Amino acid sequence: MQRRILIVEDESLVALELEATLDELGHDVVGIAPDSTTAYRLVDKAPDIALVDLNLRDGPTGIHVGARLSQEFGVNVLFMTANSKSLGDGVPGATGVMSKPYSAEDVQVVMEYLTGRVETPPPLLKVFQQAIGA
Repeated sequence: MQRRILIVEDESLVALELEATLDELGHDVVGIAPDSTTAYRLVDKAPDIALVDLNLRDGPTGIHVGARLSQEFGVNVLFMTANSKSLGDGVPGATGVMSKPYSAEDVQVVMEYLTGRVETPPPLLKVFQQAIGA
C-alpha cells in the first residue's frame, strides 16, 4: 500500500538513501526536511507517515517536531535515530522508534508494519506503549 512519506533528517546522504529505498518500495516521498521549519512547511503536502531523526540542523528538535506532526497534524510518526534511549517510554502520539544504523531491508519490514500489511511489529522496532492498541 503506497503511503505519502515525509523524511525529517539533516544528514543528506542518509535522507537520500532512505528516499531511494522508499521509492523502490512504491511510496511517495513528499519531501526531505533537514530542520523543524522545513518539516512544518512540508506538512501541507499531507504526509501519512513521517520518519523523524532527533538531531536536526536546528538542534535536538526532532522530538518536538514528531510530537507536533502527530498530535496537531495527525501524521503517523516513527523516530529513526541512533539515540533511541533518549526517547524513554515514548512521545505522545508517535508510533515508536527504530535505531540507526538500519538497512533497506529493515526499512521495508518497518514500512510493512506501518502500512498495516503485517500486524505484529518487527523486533527491530520499539513500539511506544501509548501507541499499542491506538
